[in-house]
Amino acid sequence: MKSLISTISFLSLFGCSIELVDSWKNPEISTYYPTKVLIIGVTSNANARQGFENQLKEKFELRGSEAITSMVFFGPSMMTDKINEAQMDDLETKLLGEGFDTILLTKVIGVDNKVRYKQSYDGFDATYKKFKEEYLMYQDIYYNPDYYENYKLYHTETSMYCICSTKERELIWKGYIDITDPKNVEEIINEYVNLVVFALEEQQLMTPLNPKELSDDAI
Repeated sequence: MKSLISTISFLSLFGCSIELVDSWKNPEISTYYPTKVLIIGVTSNANARQGFENQLKEKFELRGSEAITSMVFFGPSMMTDKINEAQMDDLETKLLGEGFDTILLTKVIGVDNKVRYKQSYDGFDATYKKFKEEYLMYQDIYYNPDYYENYKLYHTETSMYCICSTKERELIWKGYIDITDPKNVEEIINEYVNLVVFALEEQQLMTPLNPKELSDDAI
């Protein structure tokens, strides 16, 4: 698991905005290839939700899985209407009746306000600094409002659930993904979707583009 996170963290350096910080896979499941997936992005931003769900839908369909977005399955009312436990049971029954075996759920779980040094102050060689040099270098803390910059760090989760009729409803995989200082919604969605797909393929939880990579023990 650590090697996967390290690989994805390395890849995230190119975008400098998305990072898989941790993940969990059900130890009782080795491989799992969804047949029909319901994709849910929990956000009040309808445009972002639609863009995110549609991109994931395309990724699953490209790999041979049928995928339906929550925008299509539920309609816009899901963002405004609360449902209770009994309605959730009815929903699961409906999903099973329509042949769904998987739910992919993504949501924001927290936002941190962060402060960091401006880039011009990074990389100063601490090995050879003297007191005078260091003080002169960083005295802008007192005087320069541009010494710091504020940004937001979004903590998100993407979870894959099995709702197979022959199995208990269970969590298959969960990924914890941080988004740093998002500026362009389309770029963030693209990076996020690619990261999720990469992680699921690495964990053998999403059909690879190359069918030869499929193992015989898929559930």
